[in-house]
This record gives sequence, structure tokens and C-alpha cells, in this order.
Amino acid sequence: MGKIRNFCIIAHIDHGKSTLADRLLQITGVVGAHNFHDQMLDTMDIERERGITIKNQSVALPYTSSDGVEYTLNLIDTPGHADFSYEVSRALVACEGALLVIDASQGVQAQTLANFYMAVEQDLEIIPLINKIDLPAADIDRVKLQISKDLGLDPDTAILVSAKEGTGVKEVLEAIVQKIPAPKGDPNLPLKALIFDSHWDSYTGTVVHIRVFDGTVKPGQTIRLWAINATYKVEETGIFLIERKREKQLSAGQVGYIIAGIKTVSDTRIGDTVTLEDNPCEAPLKGFQIVKPVVFSSFYPISSDDYQELFEALEKLKLNDASLTYEKDHSTALGHGFRCGFLGLLHLEVVQERLEREFNLSLILTAPSVQYVIVYRNGSEEIIDNPAKYPDPVAIENTKEPFIRASIILPEQYLGTVISLCIDRRGIQKDMTYLGSGRVELTFDLPLAEVLFDFYDKLKSVSRGYASFDYEFLDYRPTELAKVDIMVAGERVDALSMLVHKERAYQRARKVCERLKDEIPRQLFKVAIQGAIGGKIIARETVSALRKDVLAKCYGGDITRKKKLLEKQKEGKKRMKQVGNVVIPQSAFLAVLKTDTDE
Repeated sequence: MGKIRNFCIIAHIDHGKSTLADRLLQITGVVGAHNFHDQMLDTMDIERERGITIKNQSVALPYTSSDGVEYTLNLIDTPGHADFSYEVSRALVACEGALLVIDASQGVQAQTLANFYMAVEQDLEIIPLINKIDLPAADIDRVKLQISKDLGLDPDTAILVSAKEGTGVKEVLEAIVQKIPAPKGDPNLPLKALIFDSHWDSYTGTVVHIRVFDGTVKPGQTIRLWAINATYKVEETGIFLIERKREKQLSAGQVGYIIAGIKTVSDTRIGDTVTLEDNPCEAPLKGFQIVKPVVFSSFYPISSDDYQELFEALEKLKLNDASLTYEKDHSTALGHGFRCGFLGLLHLEVVQERLEREFNLSLILTAPSVQYVIVYRNGSEEIIDNPAKYPDPVAIENTKEPFIRASIILPEQYLGTVISLCIDRRGIQKDMTYLGSGRVELTFDLPLAEVLFDFYDKLKSVSRGYASFDYEFLDYRPTELAKVDIMVAGERVDALSMLVHKERAYQRARKVCERLKDEIPRQLFKVAIQGAIGGKIIARETVSALRKDVLAKCYGGDITRKKKLLEKQKEGKKRMKQVGNVVIPQSAFLAVLKTDTDE
């Protein structure tokens, strides 16, 4: 155990985690030059293209230190986005130390702080790295000052690195060996291991990524998963060297995998404890939570023939992504589809893109919404995420919506515009801290529904890209909720219904009506597009009628002849309006739902 070091890399988005991991893989010889490509640990195309890490990845790095001792360094690469913060927290529990990567040009950002505090809570040894020192905009002295003031770490211990060029990476490996403590644990105690990730393999079933704290696990033993109280027989144990490498056993302090014929990834919950059936540990590891989706949207195939393909595609995605939830849904306008739950907007975008790319599906998404708590007059409560399930307002006592605590770090010259943006989104300011070197940390309580649409994009535009944003879920608070229905020619279009705050209802209804007016083709009669709350119309646009010139053949003669023809046309249009059916094209749904974020 003295020759093992378990560590992870934490950072704000785009500060160079994956590039640093690439250099560590190359220097320790895990990957040969002929097999190497950028972002080795990012296995999905979408991760490589966007430059983001979505899934935890672990790899064992063999390293011989300067004094000739051979070590095994277990690296766990973590996602950087706030949507996956629970997974990051479980990865931190599996380690004894963390490399905190800070961009030399951008300095300490919101998620740098959030991940740093998470690592401090787990009592990890933190090694600060100042990355991208080769950039012309790098300001090392300023970043060292921030490390001292914002993080309270000794700036002289920060290692200067250029992960792109490989500068300083050997020093990082030496620091891991010297500063990060060896894992503690007793191989003779009952098995206690943490599940920090899992993935699906079509040949072996679920591959469970574990960190063993106490005891030993080997093939042939029967294990028990604490959270679901299910037992499985271990078929294989091993470690990750990019590819899986089979080992006879895993014992205290090691990071590796077990294969035990587990049929679905959903059974292996991140943060769960693995123990032996015949000799269990006394108590599970602390901090386990069931991850719940916070953003909901319905997916419908553009062609109704693709419904079965969409169902199969979601089943396959679910094998690798246990946090995705879905149930069958139906809309009069769009047919059959699925109501899906996600950890956040990035998670939603990733799933949508994977469905369209990997499974070649064309989809329509309804506007994302959050879960609201409905409190009825009889005292009972119900959680709804779908406007279609919104009850009669007469039966409702009050409604509650989810709030988040947002932490925004920005240069002080943009303070006024960012505060205005947050207040416009019904935010409540909680704190404002000057961090020195012209930067401010703002803390706001914001309704999650207001952050969903375009808050992040607006924040980046008003701060010219300098503001960084991180958030955590707080609680449910009372709100005034309204269900806005969109009606076309008097018919409600259920797929366009929205649950919004009463203050926003008019604005949102107006936007949708304006977009539909541009998309719905003109008919031979006037088409009214209306936004309504219950029976009250709050917004209206009219698609004007196509007019046939019935007076063209009527030249000369008495005016009464012309009036007679116009009256006849008017009667015909009236009759047509009663029996006429307005077909809303797919492009209209796409225009409303896709550009709903451009308010």
C-alpha cells in the first residue's frame, strides 16, 4: 500500500485537465506513440469536439520516482461541469490527493473554488498547478496572489506547468509521490469499497469502477451492493491501463474494476458501498445520495415511424448513463414520445446530440421545465414536471419552485450589468465579496427555471466571457405559477403549453405567438394564435387570410353587384373558418422550441 497513490484532477471548465492527463499517460508510458491521440481519457466523440469531460475515467500509471522506487499512481479524471458535481464529489472520496489545475491567463474561477471546497471537505492533500504558462496572456504573479488570497494555499508550492508542451509534468509526478499520502486501510478487515463510476460492456455487462478501502475482493466471492441490497458473484477483478487488465484480486488502497454479471448500470449507484455477503462491513461509506433529475423535456420523433427506434436508443443510452430517466408521453399534436429527466441543461444537450448522431434520429424537444411542488387545498402535495399534468387552479392552495445558490466570479467593471441580470431573473442577492485584483464573487439565490433558458449565455455576453458560474441546489420556495396554453384557431396545442411565473407569462406567450405567426402558412381565412391562462387571453397574433380577388371579373355596373360578391365571399370564409383545420407544420414546433432560448 505504501507504493500506491490515488489522486484526481479538478479544475474549472477548459483549464487543461484532459491535456494534463494526456501528458501523464505519455510520460509514464501507459500509451505508446503509435496509439496516442489527444484527450485519451475522453472516450465519446462529443467530449472531444466540445473539449469537455462528461464521464469519470480512471487509469493506473506505473511510475518510477527519482530515488528509484516503483509506484502505482491511480488517476481519476473528473468532469468539470456543475451538472455532474455529485460524481466529482464521489471521485474525490476515492482519492487521498487532488491536482488543482488553474489557468495562468484566467486565474481562479467559480468552479475552481467549488471543486477546491469539495476537496477540502474530504480532507485531501491539494497540489496547485498553474497551467498554460506558455500563453502570451499568462500572468503567473497574479494567479499566485489569487492562490494565496482566494484559496489560502501557499503560492510557492504551486507547480508551473504547460500541459500542451509537457513543461513541468515530471515535477507534477514527483509531487504526487512526495506530497500525497499513501492510502490507509486493512486488507484483513471485511470488504468495504466505494463505487465511483460504472460503464456498460456488451460482452461482460456492467463494469463497476471501485476504490477498495478495507478488505480484499477476488473472483468467486459473493458481493452485496448496500443501497439496493442485491447480491452478485464476482467473475473478474482488475485495474485500468486504458484497456482493462485482469488481476487476481483487489485489496485495500487499490482502484480498479469488478465484473459480476450485473445486468443494468442503474443497479450500480454512484457512491454506493460494496461488501461481501458472508462477511459484511459494519456500516456503509458516508455521503451516498440517489441522484435526481432536475430538468425535464419531452422528446418526440419527427417521423412517427421512428418511435420504436427512439425507445431502443434511450434504452441503450440508459445502459451507460444511470442518471437519465424517461417515461412514455403522448401529445395530440406530436404523437407518441418520451418525457425525459436530466441532471442539467448540458446533460440534456449531450443526450439529444448522442441520440441524433449515434442513432440517426430526428427529434423535436419540448421546452425544458423543472419540477414544481403543488400543494392542494386538502393538504396533499404532488410533484409535477409536465404542463399537461397541471391541475385545476381552483384546487391549488399554493405552488413551490426549486431555487439554487449561484456563485458568480467576475471582474468588477461588469458588476452592475451582472447584478441587473440576476435581479431581472428574480434573484435575491445574498453576498458580495471582493477577492482582490479587481475581481468580485457574487452569491445569488435564483429560481432554477430562470437559469434554465439562456441565463448562462446572457451572463457570458454581459461580462464579455469573463464571468464564471457555479451553482448548487437549495430548496423549494413558494411561487406564483401559471400555465400558459397556446391556441391556434381556437384549438389548444398541448405540446406548446408552458409552466411559467405569472410575471413572465405575458412575455413568453407573446414570443411564442410571434414565432408561430411567422411559421404557420396563410389560410383562406384568418387564423388567430392566442396565449391564454385558463379562459383569459393574454397575447394574440393573427395570420391574415389569403384573399382571392372576386371583383376582378366585375368591371363597370352598379356598386351593389360588387357588394353582393363581397358578401358572398364573406359568408364562404365564415363557413370555411368553422370547418377549416389548421395544420401546424413541424418547422413551427422546431422554431418555437429551439429558439425559445433567444429571449
